[in-house]
This record gives sequence, structure tokens and C-alpha cells, in this order.
Amino acid sequence: MNRSALPDAGFIDPSGANDEAVRDLTERVVDGLLAQLTGASERSPLPDDPTSLSAAIPDESRESAELLADLEAAVEGSMNPAAPGYIGHMDTVPTTVSVLGDLVASAVNNNMLSVEMSPVFSELEVRLTETIATEFGLGPDAGGVLTSGGTLANLHALAVARNDSFDVHEGGLAAVDREPVLFASSVAHTSLQKAAMLLGLGADAVVPVETDGDSRMDPVALDRAVTDARESGRAPFCVVATAGTTTTGNVDPLPAIRNVAREHDLWFHVDAAYGGALVFSRRERDRLRGIDAADSVTFNPQKWCYVAKTCAMALFADADVLREEFRIGAPYMRGDDAIPNLGELSVQGTRRADVLKLWLTFQHLGRDGLEQLLDESYRLTALVRDRVERRDSLELASDPETNIVCFRATPDWCPRDERDELNGRLQRTLLSEYDVFVSLPTYRGSRWLRTVLLNPFTGEETLDDLFEGVDTFLRAARSEYVS
Repeated sequence: MNRSALPDAGFIDPSGANDEAVRDLTERVVDGLLAQLTGASERSPLPDDPTSLSAAIPDESRESAELLADLEAAVEGSMNPAAPGYIGHMDTVPTTVSVLGDLVASAVNNNMLSVEMSPVFSELEVRLTETIATEFGLGPDAGGVLTSGGTLANLHALAVARNDSFDVHEGGLAAVDREPVLFASSVAHTSLQKAAMLLGLGADAVVPVETDGDSRMDPVALDRAVTDARESGRAPFCVVATAGTTTTGNVDPLPAIRNVAREHDLWFHVDAAYGGALVFSRRERDRLRGIDAADSVTFNPQKWCYVAKTCAMALFADADVLREEFRIGAPYMRGDDAIPNLGELSVQGTRRADVLKLWLTFQHLGRDGLEQLLDESYRLTALVRDRVERRDSLELASDPETNIVCFRATPDWCPRDERDELNGRLQRTLLSEYDVFVSLPTYRGSRWLRTVLLNPFTGEETLDDLFEGVDTFLRAARSEYVS
């Protein structure tokens, strides 16, 4: 093949003919990246004026120096989760080995569609998902597949639940004479509505269930909602409990919800995309009590297990149900009785080997490392909660159950209808003057400051900066209202 128009390092020559050119390009990229990442604590969590890269496709190959300059600008203009003051979202600096795992997975470029196209990684994904399912207590027949994010994992789980409850795997919903509905708390992740829409049920098929003062689903309200749905001629088929709500990090009462699901013979799904990591903390794992009774679980190690994006999974207590209710065979792929073609069992066909960076992270950190990260998160969470509670001008959204503390400024000198604007100004001030980024979600009709104590390089110094910023801002703002 004529490759005269290609740069020397355009591909890695399998004979090693261009190894020097490839090594030079690789080293320059890695050296530049490390220079940026090892100085990340000196940059703001969010860039002030990120560079826009040109989307034009050049006629000829650009010089490496130009590309490296653009790469440097891209990193400088990116969200900077490695900054100690980045405590606003469920994003964090990834483990080093997961970054390297992504590099290796990209280099070998195996396709997780089939065993034939990814012999090592397909088997590893089957075995590792079985291992994690065992951690949740899902039983000896459990298994699952990796997905690109929790949204796809929830979609996958609800698709299997729908197919298991109604005879629609091949014929579709046309033959279903009642409207299928599922139930989730009013603060559950919006991916459930998206899944219901994609599954042909409609977003309104997700019936919102009332929560208590700490954003946890009310089991009595759930039981009433299921009964009302049946009496109105609808067809309940699934209950979704959340272990780690997005805004406040709270955990639904899983045992009580399990009981309601059993009483009404409903599929029990637990969205543990965030909170599922608690299974690796001996001190905190009891917060997941009841998850062992789930029919399916969403878990997202790219969050609290520090794996580089993307890495999530849909787990099933009975892997045979996954195969029977979801599998679409690919006749162009050779089968294997021992290891299934995972592309036939997943929403995605072509899939990258995300399992490698997950496996590497577990191997490199070990249980002790994961447990320490989780427990340290709780230590910092307690410090934030205590500092909020000591200030009369602040209020908590809920009692923290994970490493998320959601609070807002509610000083008596600020009119209620102006408090959202006050908290927005406070958030911007914390970022611009203290290099502390907290997010500003809308919760129960108001704006709140949300801290996620996930960053392994966040310490008490960052918390000092956070509350110094809060106190200083409120003192200055008070003078605007009180003369």
C-alpha cells in the first residue's frame, strides 16, 4: 500500500521500521502531558477562557510541533479535576494505571463485540463482572456487562426488566394491553426517564415517588403508588432504588423497598452508579444493606473507584435472564460455549476494552487502597457537615450519607426570593477568588452549593479556603442589605 502522504509516525509499523519516530512523538506527548498534570494544582479547577481548536481538516499532515501546541492548549483549557479545589462534581483525577490501561486498550484496539476479536478482555470482563456481582451479594448465577456510563447501564437493566415482565423481546409493545410503568424516587437520576423514552414506554412511565426530608424514597408512598397504578389499569413492572442520589448522595432504604417490590412481584433494580463503591469499605458498606436482593444493579467505577472515563456496568442476579431476554445473536461471529460474545448481550456492539483499566485499578490499589480512599472521603465529609452546622447562615439540604454535602447560604438578612442569586454569586466568588469549585444544582426549587469530597488530593486546607471564602463573602454581602 502506498503510504507516501502519511507522516513517519502515522502508524506504528509492526516491523519496527519507524520506532524512533513513534517513540519521539510519544515521548513528546507524554512529557507535555505530565508537565501539565503535575502542575495541575497551580491551575484553576475551571479554565477562564478555554482555547477553541480548529475543526478544519488540513490537506496535508501538520507538523508535530503544531499539534503538540494545540494539545497543550486543549489540556490547559479543559476541566481540571486534579486541582485540590475541584470538589463540585462526581469527577476526579483517574488512577495512573487506568490512564495507561486506556493507552494499551487503544493501542491493541480489540473489539469487545466478540470473543474472537478480544479473547483476553472478553474473558476478563465476564470474570470481573461476576466478581463484582459477588461483592454485592447477588449470588452464584450473577453476571453482567460493562457500558459507557451509568445512563446506558440503567437503559440496559430496564430493557431486561421490561422484556422479562412482558412478551416483547421479539414482537414489541403492540401486544401489551396495559401501560407499563416503573417507579423511582422524585430525585432519581434523569437517565431513567431517558431509558423509558428509548424503550417505547414514554418518559411519563417513570412514576415519581415521594421522598423524606433526606431525599430517600418513602416505602409507604411507593406501596401506595404501585397500588394506585394497578387500580387505574396500568401495569407496574419495576422499582428503581437509588444508592447515592446525584444531588445529595443519599441512599434509599433498600430493605424496605425490596419488601414492597417482592409484595407486588416487581423487578427490583438498584441504581448504585455512585454509592456502589461503598461495598469496598468495611466501615460503610452496611449502607448498601438490601442490595443483595436486587434483580439488577448499575455500578459506575469511573466515579468513586477512580477509573478513567468511561467505565460502568449493568449487573444481573441471574445472568441467564440477561441472555434469554436481551441477546440478539450475530451470525457473522463465531460462538463460544464458555465465554459469550458480549456484543450480543449489550446495548453497544463495538465496545472498547474498558475492563482493562478497571482490572488494573483494582490490582494496583488493592482493597486497602480503595477502602482508604472511601474512608478518607467520609472523614472530610464530616468536617464539611460540621462546619456548615456551626454557621447559622448556612443550612444543609439533607444529612449526608455518602461524601456529598449539599448546603446553601440562608442568612436572615437576605430576602428569601433573593437567596438563589446570593448563592450563585457565592459560587462564582469561591471559584474566582479561592480556586474552590462547588457546583450549583437546583434542588427542591432552590439553588444549592454542592461539594463532592472525592479528590484524593483535597485536604483540610481546601476546606479552610472554602469556608474562609463563604464567611468573607457573606460579611461583604451583608453590608449590601444592612445599612
